[in-house]
Amino acid sequence: MTREGDLEAARVQGKRIRTTQLEVRYIASPLHRPRVGVIVPRFGHTAVDRNGVKRRLREIARTELLPTLAAIDVVIRASPRAYGATFETLRAAVRTAARQLPTNAGEATT
Repeated sequence: MTREGDLEAARVQGKRIRTTQLEVRYIASPLHRPRVGVIVPRFGHTAVDRNGVKRRLREIARTELLPTLAAIDVVIRASPRAYGATFETLRAAVRTAARQLPTNAGEATT
C-alpha cells in the first residue's frame, strides 16, 4: 500500500477523536510501528499560513506523540480554528487527543 493509501485508510476507516482545532483518526499500522501524518487544508488561507500550521503540528507530533505511540497510524487533520491557534494551544489539543489513543495496537483495530 502506498503512503497516500495508508493516509486515506486511516482517514476513512480509522476511529475519530475531535478537539476544537483538530480531528485525529487512528488505525492499526500495517508496518507494526507508529506513524503520524498531518493534513492541513487551506480553508482560504495562504500557503505560508498553511505551512506554518503544518510545521507546528509536525513538531508537536514528533516530540509529544511519536515517542508514546503504540504501533498505530495516526492522521492529524487541522480544522479552520487551527490557523488562529498558538503553538501551546495546538500542543494542548494534541495532548488531549493523545490521552484517548490506544496504548497497544490491538485496541486500534476497527
